[in-house]
Amino acid sequence: MEQYSNCSCYQNPSVRIIQWLNLVACVLLLLKAEGSLVPLTLVENALSKGAVCLDGSPPAYHFDKGDGEGINNWIVHMEGGGWCKDADDCLGRKDTRLGSSKQMVEDLYFSGILSNERQYNPDFYNWNRVKIRYCDGSSFTGDVEEVDPTNNLYFRGARIFSAVMEDLLAKGMEKAENAILSGCSAGGLTTILHCDNFKALLPSGATVKCVPDAGYFINVEDISGARFIEDYYSKVVSTQGSKKNLPTSCTSKLSPGLCFFPQYVASHISTPIFIVNSAYDSWQIRNILAPGAADPSDSWHSCKLDLTKCSPDQLSIVQGFKKEFEKAVSVVGDSPSSGMFIDSCYDHCQTESQETWFKSDSPHLANTTISKAVGDWFYDRSPFHHVDCNYPCNPTCQNAVSDLKDHPGI
Repeated sequence: MEQYSNCSCYQNPSVRIIQWLNLVACVLLLLKAEGSLVPLTLVENALSKGAVCLDGSPPAYHFDKGDGEGINNWIVHMEGGGWCKDADDCLGRKDTRLGSSKQMVEDLYFSGILSNERQYNPDFYNWNRVKIRYCDGSSFTGDVEEVDPTNNLYFRGARIFSAVMEDLLAKGMEKAENAILSGCSAGGLTTILHCDNFKALLPSGATVKCVPDAGYFINVEDISGARFIEDYYSKVVSTQGSKKNLPTSCTSKLSPGLCFFPQYVASHISTPIFIVNSAYDSWQIRNILAPGAADPSDSWHSCKLDLTKCSPDQLSIVQGFKKEFEKAVSVVGDSPSSGMFIDSCYDHCQTESQETWFKSDSPHLANTTISKAVGDWFYDRSPFHHVDCNYPCNPTCQNAVSDLKDHPGI
């Protein structure tokens, strides 16, 4: 090792650059083999409907057209990225990709459930695959007509959902034979809240199902005994005017803020749904179980980064969170129309990444990958309804420290 270091110090800079470029090329080839870059589409006609991002720019999506037997099959995947609870919070997102299509990249990489390669996405590779960008901060539920001139914020998430769907229907989704609404994180919550709405848009003879990923956020006490997330969701719903777009089966009985939680609406969803989630969801443990407001001394910092660094008492509390999660998700039921892949990996969002969706070393439950479990369930080949044992029991978990840079905390 020492000899290598001494050698590299005197290596010709141009040689090092060539080696670096070769490495980059190899990485790009690997990425190309697993997925593809897909261009951005702006929905310009949404402006006339007031269906706009927080800053008033048009909504957007990425669309990779299907082919062959998948030409009339559709996956519509909702991007995640947290929420904003008040004007100041939303202003912080307004000039970012989570609040403006002006800040979104022109090309987005599709992999995992969106991959166009059969070996990496065997059941859905040749479907029409769409990723709808997230720029409203309300899981596509907000709709406030008035625009405050002091901040010029638009709360129009529900209108964005409708306008983008209308655009996709005109591009062929109106002929869909099979369709999946999916999404990650806040997009997973979107999938749950809009599942029945999505099915209602499609032909009556189509097979339509929903696959939310890491979107089953639960209402639970934090480490201080408070319910930080319940208060936060209540503010999101109030600020964004979301009540009118939440399931009336819930809002007729509970406060609108509670109806932002899947555990209070899931039992009322009539469309088949498959929940993909970790029982130790890393975002939820960091932001719901042990948010900064409940941990002013930051004593949970190391534990939240890596569960192997938790103290025995902290791990006991984390195990308690899993019990609460299992209770909350049980309302989905165990009928053949519902499915569940609840692993014990410390992770957040597992369908978008090739490493966790479908590879030889991907997480397994009952000797099955997420990809196979979802595919078998969708095509009625076999039901799948499994909840993992307690952390750290599953050797197929990759045990990487979860990176949540694309999913802002609260």
